[in-house]
Amino acid sequence: MQVKDKVVVVTGGARGIGRALCVRFAAEGAKAVVVADIQQAGIDEVVALISDQANTQTQALGMITDVSRESDVQALVNKTTDAFGHIDLFCANAGIFTAGDENVDDEAWQRIWDINVMGHIYAARAVLPGMLARGEGYLLNTASAAGLLSQIGSAPYAVTKHAAVGFAEWLSITYGNRGIKVSVLCPQAVRTDMTANTRGGGVAGVDGMLEPDALAQTVVETLAEERFLCLPHPEVLTYVQRKAGDYDRWLGGMRRLQDRFADQYKDR
Repeated sequence: MQVKDKVVVVTGGARGIGRALCVRFAAEGAKAVVVADIQQAGIDEVVALISDQANTQTQALGMITDVSRESDVQALVNKTTDAFGHIDLFCANAGIFTAGDENVDDEAWQRIWDINVMGHIYAARAVLPGMLARGEGYLLNTASAAGLLSQIGSAPYAVTKHAAVGFAEWLSITYGNRGIKVSVLCPQAVRTDMTANTRGGGVAGVDGMLEPDALAQTVVETLAEERFLCLPHPEVLTYVQRKAGDYDRWLGGMRRLQDRFADQYKDR
């Protein structure tokens, strides 16, 4: 997919990765970029950034959206289709991090599940009927390298990001022959609010901290090639291959990694 002239929706679009994607999609000549987030001030800022870009013809629209509420996601899709007729690319990008082990309280487990997993499911429920009727559409679901590997210091993040990858795989398998393209974004450390309180991005920063703009470049390239895995840190593919090649050896290496980094997550 080329983003030029496309109608794009980005959840979690007011900050970090989502903000970078919104601005980059506009720079690529998207017909419209819809910025969805829970922060009105951030939405307004990104809409203004898009509108102020030199020579931009992209229409920018903002909407308060809590992706853990299905009614909010459906309203987002309805408002976008009312305004622009259809959605070409839906980026289910909103996500949160919760540190801790199996003893994280049930309320926190439910919150991260509702955002990191159900947010993707609600998006698919809302946007797929229109895409399937047209015989085309693209879903970009933001997960994490943690969804392919694991997350030191956070059982909830590891579990929910694995689920997000699994759901994206299922979507691609189920609808790939009906015109629906799916990519799953799996970065390591990116310079966002989520990594702000870690030293160098924590364990996810072992291969360097990536700037959101650089990640957006990889996303554009992945969409153009219509590849499932979007890996801003290419090292992740090597780690996945090692994991599949010798699971027990990989687990041993992860235990050693935990010994190096677990203390960084105790107070998060």
